[in-house]
Amino acid sequence: MKLLEHMGKNYFQDFQIPVPAGELIQSPQAAAAVAERLGPVALKAQVPAGKRGKSGGIAFADTPQQAVAAAQTLQTQTIGGHQVEKLLVEEKLTIDKEFYLALSIDNAARKPVLLASAQGGVDIEAVPETEIIRIHIDPLLGIQPFVLRELNRRLALTGALSDQMGAILTRLYRLFTERDAELAEINPLALCGDKLIAADAKVVIDDDARFRQQDLPTSENVSSREQRARELGFAYIELDGDIAVMANGAGITMATLDLLQHHGGRAANFLDTGGGASEEITARALELMLDSQPRAILLNIFGGITRCDDVARAFLRVKERLNIKVPVIIRLVGTNEQAGRELLEAHGIMACRQMDEAAAQAVAAAKEGA
Repeated sequence: MKLLEHMGKNYFQDFQIPVPAGELIQSPQAAAAVAERLGPVALKAQVPAGKRGKSGGIAFADTPQQAVAAAQTLQTQTIGGHQVEKLLVEEKLTIDKEFYLALSIDNAARKPVLLASAQGGVDIEAVPETEIIRIHIDPLLGIQPFVLRELNRRLALTGALSDQMGAILTRLYRLFTERDAELAEINPLALCGDKLIAADAKVVIDDDARFRQQDLPTSENVSSREQRARELGFAYIELDGDIAVMANGAGITMATLDLLQHHGGRAANFLDTGGGASEEITARALELMLDSQPRAILLNIFGGITRCDDVARAFLRVKERLNIKVPVIIRLVGTNEQAGRELLEAHGIMACRQMDEAAAQAVAAAKEGA
């Protein structure tokens, strides 16, 4: 479960990780009151979508009047398909340098991994591999002094700053383990004068550990599409890319995401319909995909229990009912594959047989629509 920024920062405060002073607000008047108290402020849309800055979801104000105007503008926006309702209004930081710091799980190594870079404030994927620090953490030992020394050496931090970085990493690791997180990320970790401050927060909690996290926020961090997907019984996750992915099974879905990444693309979301989804359920899943306004949609169906002709009928039904303007790439293989292909071909639609081919086409289509 992805926490919104203000929720992540609440966790940071619980673990004594420094964050900017701020307040969650719902009205422009409340934004003015915070600006009156804090001075120049940053207003940040609280939506479960990435790249808010590039999407116009962050604004700055030097006066309470400017804060009102900025809040009014932000609350008219829709970012990543989410209407902006709540804003985090924080003191505006004067940033001298930005770092990246995160803890995640390396499934291949079966242990946590520390990720860091002196190039923070940008997408970590955009940072050259040679500039990314990766240090695996032994879960039985936790953060050891040699890890801190190595991190500070490679980030060129000394003296009091190295002590601060060590304290922040140690506390972030406590949060990561005690909160059953899959990801605890600070980007940027801002150097403001002689202080390191977590300017942003991204925390993802392992859904399978929710029974241990009884005080997790519940409803406000779920988008309307995620809620609709839950009601339909789909596994649906919002991501930061521009290609909507629908597949039928966890393995094939993850493989599809990997192939998109391999070809230089990124998923906007993914929806796992599971096995045996009916024509009606598949059609509703497609509608959900279209609602996310991607640049391309990739359907990757392996027909086991699911019938390829059902998927083809569902797609044709949605295509006829809705004005689909984005390219849709379909990969069909398995049960009733021939019948499904014939249905699509009768409408001038060619389905791929290979996953790799379909992923490459989806990435190319998304780039053309950029």
